[in-house]
Amino acid sequence: METTAPAATQPRTGGAVRFARRWAQALTGVHAAPMGTGQLQTHLAGLTERLAVAIRDDDVEAHAECVAAALVQSDLHTVAVLRRTIEVVAEGFTDDLGPDLGDDELKIRSRLGRVIAGLSAGFTAALQERTLAEQEKLQRAALRAVRLADRDRRSVEARFRAVFADAGVGIGMVDLTGRVLDVNAAFGRMLGRTPDEIRGHGVGEFIGHGTEHPSTSGGLRELLSGARDTCRIETVQRRADGSRLILDLSLSLVRDDDGRPDFLIGVAVDITDRKQLQDRLWHESRHDALTGLPNRTLFSEELAERLAEPVCGRLSVSFVDLDGFKNINDSLGHDVGDQLLVEVARRLKAAVDGGDRLIARLGGDEFVVIDDGCVGEADVIGPAEAMLAALREPITVGGRELTVSASIGVVDSRAVGADPQQLMRAADITLYRAKAAGKSRLARYDAGDSARQITHHVLATALPAALSRGEFFCEYQPIVGLSDNRLRGVEALVRWRHPQLGVVAPNDFIPVAEETGHIGAVGRWVLGEACRQAGLWAAECTQTSCYLSVNVAVGQLRLPGLADAVMRALDAAGVPPERLQLELTESAVLGDDRGPVDELRRLAAAGVRLAIDDFGTGYANLAYLTRLPVRQLKLAGEFLKPLRTGRSVDPRHDAVLASIINLAHDLGLSVTAEGVEHQGQADRLKALGCDAAQGWLYAKPGPAEAIRPLLPLASNAPPSM
Repeated sequence: METTAPAATQPRTGGAVRFARRWAQALTGVHAAPMGTGQLQTHLAGLTERLAVAIRDDDVEAHAECVAAALVQSDLHTVAVLRRTIEVVAEGFTDDLGPDLGDDELKIRSRLGRVIAGLSAGFTAALQERTLAEQEKLQRAALRAVRLADRDRRSVEARFRAVFADAGVGIGMVDLTGRVLDVNAAFGRMLGRTPDEIRGHGVGEFIGHGTEHPSTSGGLRELLSGARDTCRIETVQRRADGSRLILDLSLSLVRDDDGRPDFLIGVAVDITDRKQLQDRLWHESRHDALTGLPNRTLFSEELAERLAEPVCGRLSVSFVDLDGFKNINDSLGHDVGDQLLVEVARRLKAAVDGGDRLIARLGGDEFVVIDDGCVGEADVIGPAEAMLAALREPITVGGRELTVSASIGVVDSRAVGADPQQLMRAADITLYRAKAAGKSRLARYDAGDSARQITHHVLATALPAALSRGEFFCEYQPIVGLSDNRLRGVEALVRWRHPQLGVVAPNDFIPVAEETGHIGAVGRWVLGEACRQAGLWAAECTQTSCYLSVNVAVGQLRLPGLADAVMRALDAAGVPPERLQLELTESAVLGDDRGPVDELRRLAAAGVRLAIDDFGTGYANLAYLTRLPVRQLKLAGEFLKPLRTGRSVDPRHDAVLASIINLAHDLGLSVTAEGVEHQGQADRLKALGCDAAQGWLYAKPGPAEAIRPLLPLASNAPPSM
């Protein structure tokens, strides 16, 4: 592990440069470092990258302490520098460097708190080392002056007296009996006395017992006996006015010409402000500024310690999330939201305070309680029940009466184990189950929670940032005419390349996007990307007449403005409406809501093709086919399983399939079969009059480059096909 923050050897990331600029701006006017703005930003960019390493590495504090030491070494050593550094790291670090820090937001938030704690500890330690270096310099000057007495005592005396009198730190001389021989004015000011009031008195009258520095344990006794020459003590004293004083006292033994102990010289530094700053920074780095509750950092430390040695052999964690808080924040403003959080924190704390319980605010509207005194099952859910009860009464904020409830996930450490991250992940999943069950609910962790539930929760958590990180992509599958085996169209199929789960299919994440309200953003991205690709193909092969087919989810169809969004995507890509087909499920077009139907009619009037996807798996009522200008039915792959050998196992199956195809043709619709995997299926479909097919028999879904060679061979079949 390096002890200083090195200059970066790689090109700066955009996030590091942005944050360094933000950091340098925050330090404007509070430092005296001999650097220009550009030089300061370059220096801070290197330190920013070291902080990013800290977030990604397990040894978080060591990296952060190195960054703090580098600040002090660069003359960025004022208290204001540290305060503004902590503020800017807390407020902007993850915003500017988010994608560079990884994908586990829970871990990033936890480690950011540890970074801030490391910056505080490293800064105070570096300041202490800097002070000690100056202290030792003065001490060496004093000792040198004494030892050079045989050369020119008058000159030496003058030099020593100059150092002694003018030093900014306290200097005193004590004989071996403890009587004060002399002190300078600075020492007197520290104690709130004049030098004359101190001289001749026992040192114990002014300086009591202190704590020896760990590296010099027992050193004071050895110093007085002559067994060693230096000793360092940190001591807490009272000034003449009774106020508290903390001194860092370095003592050196002066020997006579025969080498025998003669007297002691002490150099004292008033570290009261530094200690108070250190204590305040420790408290601020581990407590929430808004509510005063312990924050994520202190909670994580407490959880690890309590899991290592639980009082009763088990503990419970209750993970709390307010229901509908975002709506309050958005509609009434952040000031009202903050006041509400303060009152919620007060109520929750009052509900669970006492015993071995700790309540913390993790951020936003998330709170968590550790109960280390669980004996029976009632103790496990007791805090959660008390908190739900505490929020039943409305809360008045700014003259408004607000009703607030919470969802709570409760985990017993005996069911999960003693690993803090596993425990919190279980609590997070359990909270998600509680929220899914409705408002003001609590849920107990169930070890039988399926892997699918966990995956669902992971996807819901990661979905908001997936688009900005570029994790979605499209694959394309050809649609082939059964009469000539030539390309008729291409279906765009969205995929999610999740950093931990790998490639996730749309059947797994589209329902999650609909539940979490992100289907609109995902759908717009797919539409825009597919149209962009269709535009590229059209530019490369101007003779092609094939269409591009894009799926529209139920939730996306029911959002306002679908027609406008589609037309904007087509215009941006330069694609004619006739080249786009939207695939709708049967359930999407059922119901009394005319909004989606009107939007689809607008699109059809503009030339956009409409198709019913997975036909035959939904509702038997075919009346909806007359409500929309549909041009194609896509038969679900389930219909084709009996045709694997090319012959239907049950003649009635052939009759049903032929009836659907004939009905579609009578309505002026073309028919495409999905999931065709065997030549026998294709032959039978062709014999039954099916128009087109897609499936692994022709090609698996793949990159756009795999479609390009097929474009010149596209069929010139009528557009309705």
